[in-house]
Amino acid sequence: MEELEDKLPGPGMAAKFLALGDSYTIGEGVLPADRWPMQLSVLLDKEGIQLGEPLYVAKTGWTTGNLLSYLRTVSMPNDYGLVTLQIGVNNQYQNRSLDEFRSELRTLISIATGLASKSPKNVMLLTIPDYGVTPFATGKNATTITTQINQFNTVILEEGQKASVVVVNVNDLSKMVISNPAFLAPDGLHYSAAMYALWADRAKPTAVSIIKE
Repeated sequence: MEELEDKLPGPGMAAKFLALGDSYTIGEGVLPADRWPMQLSVLLDKEGIQLGEPLYVAKTGWTTGNLLSYLRTVSMPNDYGLVTLQIGVNNQYQNRSLDEFRSELRTLISIATGLASKSPKNVMLLTIPDYGVTPFATGKNATTITTQINQFNTVILEEGQKASVVVVNVNDLSKMVISNPAFLAPDGLHYSAAMYALWADRAKPTAVSIIKE
């Protein structure tokens, strides 16, 4: 879960689609065109929904606290048509508490809602994939990793429901690496374009309803 220096958007950069998160959002190990938010944008374009290239506020290694700290330092537009948020794996990896995660996630959902024209219906949360079943977890307590990620995902589901924000589950899809290593990136931890295509396809119906409502 090492941090990679990635360019972050400057203040005031405009877009229709804002993607917030960590390494899974920026697609560590894949080309920009293969990131799941970009693949989702392509799928939406085929439905006549033109969001263009997503604006990413995400870095490998980021926790909820890191994302919060960055968002508090920049001024951004508040009229994004779609805001996605996928965060938390590094909280689990760093053994940070569920209570801290819940509190910071709640604040992030509030910020995301504010950026999405102040409408929770324009926000989409994604669950945390299960890296406990990846080669990276070999030699570690994979059962504990899976259990803890499930606990973090329960918080995501609960806080999403409280905020009237839709949660899209990709955790089950991430387990497909067990039978198909082609869904993994070369580092054995992150995911390939093929896996991100599954995530984008899973997120598509929700994104369509968000934009068309």
